[in-house]
Order: sequence, then C-alpha cells, then structure tokens
Amino acid sequence: MNEIMNSIFSAWSLIVSLDSEVYGIILLSLLVTVASTGGAAVLGIPIGIIVGSRNFIGKRLFVRVINTLMGLPPVVAGLVVYLFLSCKGPLGHMQLLFTPAAMVIAQIIIVLPIITGLTVVVVQLKYKSIEETCKGLGMSNFRIIIMLIHECKYPLFSALLAGYGRSISEVGAVMLVGGNIQYKTRVMTTSIVLETGKGNYDKALALGIILILVSFFINWILQRFQEAK
Repeated sequence: MNEIMNSIFSAWSLIVSLDSEVYGIILLSLLVTVASTGGAAVLGIPIGIIVGSRNFIGKRLFVRVINTLMGLPPVVAGLVVYLFLSCKGPLGHMQLLFTPAAMVIAQIIIVLPIITGLTVVVVQLKYKSIEETCKGLGMSNFRIIIMLIHECKYPLFSALLAGYGRSISEVGAVMLVGGNIQYKTRVMTTSIVLETGKGNYDKALALGIILILVSFFINWILQRFQEAK
C-alpha cells in the first residue's frame, strides 16, 4: 500500500513540477490526436453528408462497410500503414515511417469511419424535413446544406469528440508505425505501456492521470452539448 501511495505522490510531483519529458509526451499526444481528428473530420463530414442526403446504387453496402470499419482493430490499421510506408512499400520513398506523420495517418484511418458513420446517421434523420422546409422557402441546394449543417451542429460536434476519444486512447497502431521513440514519437498511451513494463509506475501514473483528465473533459463537453440540444 505504501508503494502505491508513493507512486501516486511521485506521479503528482511529476505533473506539478512540469517535468519536460512528461509534458513533451503530452504535447505530442495532443498534436497527433488533434491533427488526426481534424483530418478525419475534413474527409468524414462531407462524405457523411453526401451519403446521408442522397440515394444511390450501393448506398446500403457503403454504409455497412463504414459501420464495419467503425470497429476496425487499430493494429490492423497500423499494419496497413506500416506496409505502405516501409522501405519496400509504395510510399517508402517518403520516409514517413516512425514519424508523427505516420501516426497521424494511422489514426485518420481509425477515426474516419467513426465520424463518417455518425454523420450519415444524423443526416439521414434530419435531411428530408430540412430539405422540404428549405425548398418550400425557395432556397438553393447550397443553402439547404448550410442549413443542414447548422441544424446538425451538436450531433456533428459529438461525432468529432467521439472520434477524438478513440484517437487519444489508441495504442497499437501508433506504437507500430511510430516506434515509440523517445522525444520523437512517444505518446501517452505508448509511454504508459512502456513505463509500466519497466516498473516506472510514477511516470506511468502521471501520464495515466492526464489521460483520464482529458477523457473526463471530452465526456463533460459531450454531456454539455447533449443538454444544449
């Protein structure tokens, strides 16, 4: 029990003392997750709006594929990115493997289906009523899309936060394509695994506390948006 309390005290000391290595890991984690979630949103929201608001051949199959990919194992996404970026892969000449860029690419693949799938669900629920109202007022298709985004802003933001939550808690893919290199590609989740294995429980706990606080903040924002609907 004393060892646990000492580890917790040491963890708080690392946080309060602004340890450079710990906060470097936290900063890189936030940069990678924000970049990957933003990239997935730029792709996923327009795709979700198009799919959710239109009827076309193969739509049902497309939605099923997206829903399946929402549960894509992160290590599989990491493996695909690794194969493409390795020296023998088609993108090996770009030398992105074991860099933050590779981690962002892997996380975009993981987060994209989540944001796209949730966007499709939201748009399908609201598009018809919004389209009928807007056309009755003589609005153009562009204005209809703008109105749709405005009416769906809370669910869309919730989709972004859900994607970010998946991104920041991910371990397998970022470890595979990032290599968990100190001061370069080491993020909170991979550091917790490494430091626990080495017996450095104080550093692992410090990063775990920060990760829990970030998750709590995300859930708090989600709840506020749901209450604001």
